[in-house]
Amino acid sequence: MRRAAVLSALLAAGALSLTAAAYQQPPAGGGRGGPPGPPVVEVEKLKDNLFVLRGDGGGGNTAVFVMANGVAVVDTKNPGWGQPILAKIKELTPKPVTLIVNTHTHGDHVSGNVDFPATVEVVVHDNTAANMKKMTGRGSTPEKPVPSIFEQNQGRGLPKRTFKDRMTIGSGADQIDLHYFGRGHTNGDAWVLFPALRVVHAGDIFSGKNLPLLDANNGGSGVEIGDTLAKAHSALSKSADTIITGHSVQATMNELQEYSQFNRDFLAAAQQAKKAGRTAEEAAKAWTMPAKYSGYAAPQAARAQANFQVIYNETK
Repeated sequence: MRRAAVLSALLAAGALSLTAAAYQQPPAGGGRGGPPGPPVVEVEKLKDNLFVLRGDGGGGNTAVFVMANGVAVVDTKNPGWGQPILAKIKELTPKPVTLIVNTHTHGDHVSGNVDFPATVEVVVHDNTAANMKKMTGRGSTPEKPVPSIFEQNQGRGLPKRTFKDRMTIGSGADQIDLHYFGRGHTNGDAWVLFPALRVVHAGDIFSGKNLPLLDANNGGSGVEIGDTLAKAHSALSKSADTIITGHSVQATMNELQEYSQFNRDFLAAAQQAKKAGRTAEEAAKAWTMPAKYSGYAAPQAARAQANFQVIYNETK
């Protein structure tokens, strides 16, 4: 019985590693199921000076904030997408990119950093800076590590400036507020607020209406994520109306509050299942999306099992 439980834990940990690897450094461009091709950057205008850049195979949503004397970019997508992002920005404004903020460490949000000029300042949370330094390349194993995209580029694109709880950059219409509310997707999830526009970029701690990826290898927490989201809602609800999610369409503050409760409900289900003696695999197979969360994506089996296991490991 103990051997089966250990095997289940190892399988779940493997599923988490595979899931996290999918965020690291997939090839640029190409359609779903098709061969790689030139990256195509799609632009959505949110405000006169704020845009969301998306692209099939590009990874996380990129925000472009045009300021008086430069451009701030939030997240830079997968390898090979930095130059297409820069090219698209030139179509939007002649102003130079002066700042990159990465919401967290995953390769589909940070890899494009290496294509930006070395003069661009990169700012992240303290923990994300540490996580980025320990990143490895796609296909890396403990026995045969592959250099990260930053190592391959002599450290270009790594952050030189960090924050712990809050940082304000600029002022007036150009002000950007960086917030950290606690562990969730990773242990360094930054919230990037544009107060003059009442818009905040959440990154993958709110990637969309779905089961989050809980990357325990980078400090993520299934026990804390619900409370972290609730803190974010409490702190930002008077300052923002619109949330740029990590991978989906924009969300409202009410939807953030709901997502916080969704993660708390999942935590309760996981802890109850563990108390009942079910393995993470058994619990994941039995769990279904509660009817009250209509519009949420159907859970992936591997993601559900991995999240149950993360919570099991955190729950004593």
